[in-house]
Amino acid sequence: MPLHLTKVAFGATCLDHLTERLIERSKTGPLFLTTRNLPRRHEEIAGRGSLFWIIRHQLVARSPILFFGEAGDGKRAIHIDPQLVRVDLQPKRAHQGWRYLEAADAPGDLTGDAADAEQMPAAMMSRLAALSLL
Repeated sequence: MPLHLTKVAFGATCLDHLTERLIERSKTGPLFLTTRNLPRRHEEIAGRGSLFWIIRHQLVARSPILFFGEAGDGKRAIHIDPQLVRVDLQPKRAHQGWRYLEAADAPGDLTGDAADAEQMPAAMMSRLAALSLL
C-alpha cells in the first residue's frame, strides 16, 4: 500500500481557489513544492502516493506525487500533478509542513453519486460534511 503526505493549502480559501493556483503555477513549468528536508520514506511515496490537501481542517483533494528532486538553494522539491482529485471530506487538523498519511487512513476518491457533489460549491460540501450529510 502506498504512503501519502498531507499539507495545508496555505492561503487557499476553498478548493476552487487551490485549483486555480495550481493550474496557474503549472503554466510556467513543472509544478513542485519546496521543502527543507526530503521525507525519509520518500521511496514509498514517489510515483504511488499522493499529497492530500487540507483546507479549513478537512482533507478535500489530492495531487498525485510524481517524484522528488532538488529545488536549488539546498532545498528539496516534491513534484506533483497539477490536476486535483477530489476526495471524500475527512477532518484533519492543520499542521506546519507535511505529514505522513498511511493508505489505510486516506479518504477515498469521490465516485458515483458523490461525483455529482463536484457540482456543489466547496463551502457547501464542507458544511454538509460537518453535519455528516456527505
